[in-house]
Amino acid sequence: MSALYGTYARSPLAFERGEGVRLISQDGTRYLDFHAGIAVNALGHSDPHLVKTMKEAAEKVWHVSNVFTIPEGERLAQRLCDATFADSVFFTNSGAEAIECAIKTARHYFWARGEKDRYEIIAFTGSFHGRTLATIAAAGNPSYTEGFGPPLEGFVHLKPGDLKAVEAAITAKTCAILIEPVQGEGGVTAMSAEYMRGLRALCDKHGMLLILDEVQCGYGRTGKFFAHEWAGIEPDIMAVAKGIGGGFPLGACLAKGEVAKSMVPGTHGSTYGGNPLACTIGNAVLDRIMEPGFIEHVDKMGQLLAWHLQQLQQRYPQYVVELRGKGLLAGIKLTDAVVAREFVARLRDDHQMLTQGAGDNVLRLLPPLIVTEPDIEEAVDKLGAAFAALDAETAKEHVTA
Repeated sequence: MSALYGTYARSPLAFERGEGVRLISQDGTRYLDFHAGIAVNALGHSDPHLVKTMKEAAEKVWHVSNVFTIPEGERLAQRLCDATFADSVFFTNSGAEAIECAIKTARHYFWARGEKDRYEIIAFTGSFHGRTLATIAAAGNPSYTEGFGPPLEGFVHLKPGDLKAVEAAITAKTCAILIEPVQGEGGVTAMSAEYMRGLRALCDKHGMLLILDEVQCGYGRTGKFFAHEWAGIEPDIMAVAKGIGGGFPLGACLAKGEVAKSMVPGTHGSTYGGNPLACTIGNAVLDRIMEPGFIEHVDKMGQLLAWHLQQLQQRYPQYVVELRGKGLLAGIKLTDAVVAREFVARLRDDHQMLTQGAGDNVLRLLPPLIVTEPDIEEAVDKLGAAFAALDAETAKEHVTA
């Protein structure tokens, strides 16, 4: 019996080390990693630059508290602002904390302007924003909110895709719209560029803020530095995490200067957020992400993965209903004949390939951003082999019957 909380349906599989897009288990078996710690290991495993940086940083200051200036955090914040829409950054330990900061920033912005009743946020079904009480309320998924008392008020939930429905839901209390440009947990659903532009226009028209959750779809994963760039828009606030630390716990809330202006001493804080060690690693990750050609490589690999998955769909239409996602955040919507979580286990146990399930019976593919064409071809071969095995089992059952 494990001493850990029983909140995870863990596989007994345990890993000893990693190399690039491979993980090696304790018995020496090599696995193709198209899971990446749920989009966290953007640079794969044992990236030389990250390893060198970590070793050097371990001999320096790990933690000092945010009552002191942290040069590594100042540098990382400035680099993020220089590369994005933002003027200000608040560092956190996770994506949920980054979303919490985004929610508080949006509400406090209007409170400081004297609009104290303007705190409602329009959010969307199929979303996932974290596991805190505020973030489960923001997503509104009953399976996450049940059993934890009354959900935090101030969120209105709509099905994504209908701009008229969004405008109809706007009231004098509405302060912001919160959305993932590409939903991850909810089913790997990518919002159209037109829809994202429409949301931006509604925020401008009604004096609201646009908050983007790019915890999973940001940091290069879709083939742009951030997914909203595909629509040619800018948010007012954005939550980032996962890939920003390359495996080290780090998140950030980015905001325009005027929006963040009311967040003065005492309005928010974090003990560990933005500490020297985390920000040193964050700078090392950004070094690699911003290398000439890195994002272009991700875009090319995303297109290649999409092409191969289309070929797979044509070969196995009895199992593949729809292809979803953007770039290296790809989803395969499976037919009712295949349960996604069971298919994840089949790929892991029989084909040594690591993937992740998502809502709406979707198989999610999240390879490290350093993935190559041979890696993608190998992954698709493994997917094909798993579907072929299903075919063989089905045929055998028919013969037996």
